[in-house]
This record gives sequence, structure tokens and C-alpha cells, in this order.
Amino acid sequence: MSHPDPLLPDEPWPQRVSRIFAWLAGACILFGCGALISVDVVTRFLFQRGMIESFEISGYMLAACIGLGLAFTVSSKSNIRVDILLDAFPYRLRAACDLLAAFALAVVAVALVWFCWKTLAQSWSMNARSTSIMQTPMVLPQGIWWIGLLWFAFMAVLLPLQAILRLLAADQRGFDKLIGSLRVAEELEQAGIDMARTEPKTEPKTGPRTGASQP
Repeated sequence: MSHPDPLLPDEPWPQRVSRIFAWLAGACILFGCGALISVDVVTRFLFQRGMIESFEISGYMLAACIGLGLAFTVSSKSNIRVDILLDAFPYRLRAACDLLAAFALAVVAVALVWFCWKTLAQSWSMNARSTSIMQTPMVLPQGIWWIGLLWFAFMAVLLPLQAILRLLAADQRGFDKLIGSLRVAEELEQAGIDMARTEPKTEPKTGPRTGASQP
């Protein structure tokens, strides 16, 4: 019996692209920050000087990680939401709150990608470079950052629109899967906790023994 691949689960292509971007974000942190800083520390210890500009490159990689990872945060509903009272609301009011939160995030995402584009265009027109010895063209790290934010804005707009279609089709499960607040079981599933293994085992109840000798 075949099991789904945890790295490439069966999901729509926008969610899959967001997952791939999240892998790239993790690679930026692992290799662009962790590995470079480790090499820099070793070379400073051995040769009394750094061999690479780890501080500058790790800053670029951190910005790229944030931009590339935001879309997966939205598609996996990992962003922070204050939903203490939602379970006490009727379903229609809860769905309205979910839509309001999703559209508010979409507005922020579109504004963010717009101002980021203006920064990128200005760096391109000025041929801006870093003030370090590397003289890095700023359009390179800013371009990667903007691509991630652009996909983040696309997903932030797409998901509430898809959720409205699910709502019109009376697909409550599909609506909650897209933008509904995470339930406890979903959070445990995302954390990789198997509920079947964590549930305490209870011994079966047995009746009084028959045929035993009485004192």
C-alpha cells in the first residue's frame, strides 16, 4: 500500500509552488546563513580574518527567506490569529470573521509587494550597490525578496476568493480547509503528532470471575 510523500503531498499547484518556495527559504537559512557564518567563524579562528562577507550575505539570505516563506505560511494557515471566541460563534458569523481576516491579510500583502516593487525599481534606475567591499547590486537580493512577496500576495488574494466559491457551493469543509481557523487536531497533525499513538490505552472491563473458589 503506497503512502503519500510528505515532501510532495497531493495538493493544488499553487500550494505546491508555495511549498517549494518554503524549501528554498529553508535552504537560504541553512546554507546562506548557517553554513557561511560557520565558515567565517572557522576562518577567523585559523587565519585571524574572515574569508567571506558572511554578515552581508546572511542579511540578504534572511530577507529572501522571509519573502519566500510567507506564501507557505498563508497556505498552511500558520500565521498567528487570535481566534479564542470563534468556536463560540455560529457558523455564518465565524465564516464572516474568517473572510474578514483573509481579506485584511490580502490588503497588507498587496500593499507590501507594491512598496517593495517601488524600492526595487529605484535600485534598478540608480544602479544601487552595497557599500561593502562586495559592491553587490541591490536588485539581486531585492529581486528575490520581491518575487517571494509577489507570490505571497497572489496566494493571499487567491485563497479568500476560492473560499467564497466553496461557501457559495455550501462546501463548509472546503471553506474551513482554505481559510478557517486551525482546530486542535489540525495543529497536532501539522506538528507531526499521531493522535492514535497519543491516546491513552484503556484496559477492557471484565466482569467478575466465575468458578473461583470462595473463602
